Amino acid sequence: MGEKEGGEAGLVVSFGEMLIDFVPDVAGVSLAESRAFLKAPGGAPANVAVAVARLGGRSAFVGKVNYHSPVQLRCLLLQFVDDEFGHMLVDILEKNGVDVDGVLFDPHARTALAFVTLKRNGEREFMFYRNPSADMLLTESELNLSLIKRAKIFHYGSISLISEPCRSAHLAAMRAAKEAGALLSYDPNARLPLWPSEEAARAGIKSIWTEADFIKVTNKKCEEIYKGLIYTSLKTY
Repeated sequence: MGEKEGGEAGLVVSFGEMLIDFVPDVAGVSLAESRAFLKAPGGAPANVAVAVARLGGRSAFVGKVNYHSPVQLRCLLLQFVDDEFGHMLVDILEKNGVDVDGVLFDPHARTALAFVTLKRNGEREFMFYRNPSADMLLTESELNLSLIKRAKIFHYGSISLISEPCRSAHLAAMRAAKEAGALLSYDPNARLPLWPSEEAARAGIKSIWTEADFIKVTNKKCEEIYKGLIYTSLKTY
């Protein structure tokens, strides 16, 4: 595959949150019914970076962490405090071959946590602890623009749009990637409990809808969560 103008050949840069998921050790129970939880790496944008690397592609994760290492970390734009969960997540990225050259650090917030389960009726249940978590504190001035401009595909979700300063950083990163010739990949990944209201969620998620070249979304999600608003946009896009 040849190198395209404004993009390093094959490089997928993923921007957004990375966190710890706690899932019940028994399937089909609610969070209240669970007697014990297992920890696992989470965060949809980080999952994409790992998946690309495992499939033999080249990926980087953009975010901010508080992770002290004698070796300079490579390619992330996310945030964690210097806690054991932050160490665990960065180690997992590196062990899976994800580039972490752009890691930034913040000492003032901890890694986000999420408790999640799939109940017997097929409904997922979430409970988040992140107010604020480190991923929310990335600022526009801290962006590694040279890294972002090397992306052939720039991937992101919607959780980083919820609050400042990360929202402004997210929008600036998108602009930089697009201007450099990258394709934009968007996973709306709605998590309504994290937004101030359902209306704010729909407005925030739709605010960047037409910027993307690729959108990962289901008709069911469009109809049930967004009440048809995004589905209408998708049909006319």
